[in-house]
Amino acid sequence: MSFESGFLKDTIKRFKYYKELGDNTFAQLEEKDFFYQPTAESNTIAVIIQHMYGNMLSRWTNFLTEDGEKEWRKRDAEFEHVSMSKEDLLSFWNEGWNCLLETLETLQPEDLMKTVTIRTEPLTVYDAILRQLAHYPYHVGQIVYVGRMIKDSAWQSLSIPKGGSKSYLDAVKEAQQHSAK
Repeated sequence: MSFESGFLKDTIKRFKYYKELGDNTFAQLEEKDFFYQPTAESNTIAVIIQHMYGNMLSRWTNFLTEDGEKEWRKRDAEFEHVSMSKEDLLSFWNEGWNCLLETLETLQPEDLMKTVTIRTEPLTVYDAILRQLAHYPYHVGQIVYVGRMIKDSAWQSLSIPKGGSKSYLDAVKEAQQHSAK
């Protein structure tokens, strides 16, 4: 496998991991939780979803042939509070991620050095992917943090629970030993 093929494969794997973190957070939340606002200037989870949805559709639609900031995108409206169901929010979430993942899955290794633009700034495809790989986990982290704040002691850890590092490492080592046999 070439470096370029490996990069595309690993990038898709990382994006899927961050989507899964969001999915597992949403599974723990009630509809009202998507609209919890810690402070007057804070974004709700619903607003973060709206923003990610708008960004993903704009960046990944016609990725190789059009500027990543589409004329039809209404970025400022993504940060306005709207009332919608959890089901509708999850639909936006999934549609945005599907647009991203479907686009990445169509890219070929030779596409990585092509030039695309985002807000008229020229970037290699490689760099444009890295840019979004930094952007989306930033917002997923916000979603997880707010979700954890809402659930408090009822939060189900998405990684290694507090105090569970040694047990986790022991289990990983044991699994590796069994797979080596």
